[in-house]
Amino acid sequence: MECQGPATVVFEKTLTDYDFGPDHPMAPVRVDLTMRLADDLGVLDRLRIAPAPIATIDQIATVHDPALIEAVTACGNQRGHVDLARGLGTDDNPVFLGMHEAASHVVGASLEAFRQVWTGESLHAANITGGLHHAMRGNASGFCIYNDVAVGIQYLLDQGAERVAYVDVDVHHGDGVERIFWDDPRVLTISLHETGQMLFPGTGFPHDLGGKGAQGSAVNLALPPGTSDAGWLRAFHAVVPPLLREFQPEVLVTQHGCDSHMEDPLAHLMLSVDGQRAAYLALHELAHETAGGRWVATGGGGYAVVDVVPRAWSHLLAILGGQPLDPETDTPLSWREHVRETLGRHAPHRLTDGRRPQWRDWTQGYDPDTWLDRAIFATRQEAFPLHGLDPMP
Repeated sequence: MECQGPATVVFEKTLTDYDFGPDHPMAPVRVDLTMRLADDLGVLDRLRIAPAPIATIDQIATVHDPALIEAVTACGNQRGHVDLARGLGTDDNPVFLGMHEAASHVVGASLEAFRQVWTGESLHAANITGGLHHAMRGNASGFCIYNDVAVGIQYLLDQGAERVAYVDVDVHHGDGVERIFWDDPRVLTISLHETGQMLFPGTGFPHDLGGKGAQGSAVNLALPPGTSDAGWLRAFHAVVPPLLREFQPEVLVTQHGCDSHMEDPLAHLMLSVDGQRAAYLALHELAHETAGGRWVATGGGGYAVVDVVPRAWSHLLAILGGQPLDPETDTPLSWREHVRETLGRHAPHRLTDGRRPQWRDWTQGYDPDTWLDRAIFATRQEAFPLHGLDPMP
């Protein structure tokens, strides 16, 4: 389905100032390489590029404790200052000068994407530097200082939205967004992630369903390590479309961490870029089917900064703009030369990993002897009845 209206990516080069240092996995060069690849492929010609404002303290404080904001500001202004109680100065979240300003800029970029969609200026909007889904109300966590997604969702609620759905396909559980809206039945959070038995943050199990008065507002699908395209897409289609069709959100918000890829160094799922592209296409279709096309997309994790992130998110931006890229397309020579000259690396030559994702639909039955199918059924069994849905195939 083509985008039936304007699509926007919110971006400025200074968003890459969110930088934990040269040895940190979350290297901002992944964003630069993505935007260069998307530009060289002509993807950006089909998108409006909007400038990214810096979020105000009042906007950040709609979901974060003032004490966290004060701590982030202090750590970013004083060399050597840390606040371990707030998650600042850890290996995951080392402090850096200007940290509050850099994190506020990411929040502001996401807020602009949310504003564009809510006001109707854009039908789809994205901030690939966003998706910092681990940050909690009172502390930073997992490479995430402020939770830009939660600030954006809170903006929608404050503007009068009654139903917002958030789907998180990062390999790590979207714990911060879930926890911030744990008691709010207006927000449906769905997270597909490698099981917390194996991976940070160690949460996100099928029985985690939301707080009192909001049971069923949190849905978690904890996947076994080694899950590849076929299994991941089987799980996605068994859980996400039925819930979104029942919930009928006014806006669909998605987080697209691409660290589920087989080459990602921090996790253990085995997806290809082709499988990830299939998920992006499905979410685009679901935005049109269930939310009138109103779709806000963010980035997220992804630590294979040359081989995976630029290709995956270029596919995402192309889908956002209504003209998906042919997976067989070669990456432009100009982009590959830039990678070689600046990083001394050989970049991928094609936008595909050579896979053709296929999966077996859940309605064809399930096998309780497999970990994957037990995981899918556990989620359906816990969450579906709370939405009036049958958990059986």
